[in-house]
Amino acid sequence: MSKVLIIAEHLDGQLNPSTAKCVSAAAKLSPQAIDILVLAEQADAIAADAAKIDGVGTVLTVSRAENAQPLAAILAPQVAKAADGYSHVFGPSTTFGKDLMPRVAALLGVGQVSDLMEVIDAHSFKRPIYAGNAIVTVTAPADAPVIATVRTASFPAAGSNGSAAVQALDLDVELPGHTRFVELKAGKSDRPDLQTASRVISGGRALGSGEAFKVIYSLADKLGAGVGASRAAVDAGYVPNDMQVGQTGKIIAPELYIAVGISGAIQHLTGIKDAGTIVAINKDPDAPIFEIADIGLVGDLFKILPELEAAL
Repeated sequence: MSKVLIIAEHLDGQLNPSTAKCVSAAAKLSPQAIDILVLAEQADAIAADAAKIDGVGTVLTVSRAENAQPLAAILAPQVAKAADGYSHVFGPSTTFGKDLMPRVAALLGVGQVSDLMEVIDAHSFKRPIYAGNAIVTVTAPADAPVIATVRTASFPAAGSNGSAAVQALDLDVELPGHTRFVELKAGKSDRPDLQTASRVISGGRALGSGEAFKVIYSLADKLGAGVGASRAAVDAGYVPNDMQVGQTGKIIAPELYIAVGISGAIQHLTGIKDAGTIVAINKDPDAPIFEIADIGLVGDLFKILPELEAAL
């Protein structure tokens, strides 16, 4: 029987929803147990939130001063030690997981299954390749633990009515000293986070300037939506790169995605294909975005968006 360990992602004492999505992926294995590992300076509050996730048996905690910041070099040896006895170790396919999990796999001497999007059985999984243009089935060795990152856009978050036990771990592991935390620079916004927002509006190069993005922000505030951008808009300097949606940005799965002035390059479509409803607004009726949009509106975005906002 499978036994799964999930590495919790958290920041500033808040558990990231990606953890609950990893639990949903793990549940597809019909495992004997699903446990969550919380590594933090003070893990109790985060562990209490993790314990509420449906399907979790035990939340394991490691509280150490070295875990104050999510440094992969520091966390990986602890994860590798805690993974003893588990058949699977899952982390989210986010910046955090992509940084951490390859180190864990290397320490355990196994290959990694990246961007897992579907569970076939305990050792067979599907994942996208070629910017999502093809789906490949990969098979992990049956005689080694499976280390994987979970494509969070492909799984819903597990419920929050659980009551798992919380257990502190005392790991006898030496931590490296060659990596240190300097500072974290992150954009501040009152709008919902892109990767957890149920509604997202993104702007493209057609906006023409950073100043013009105010029409996007205004409509987003009316809808309570997160704001994203295409790579072209980011490269043009209209908005910061933490707003980029797509293969080289953030892969999201909101209930509603509105693409404004975005032509629909394959790299962008890769990041939104799991959205519930896709709305495209573009003056070019032949824009590729219309091929995958559920609702398309051809016209001048600078006329359409104010009209939409007025209607709201």
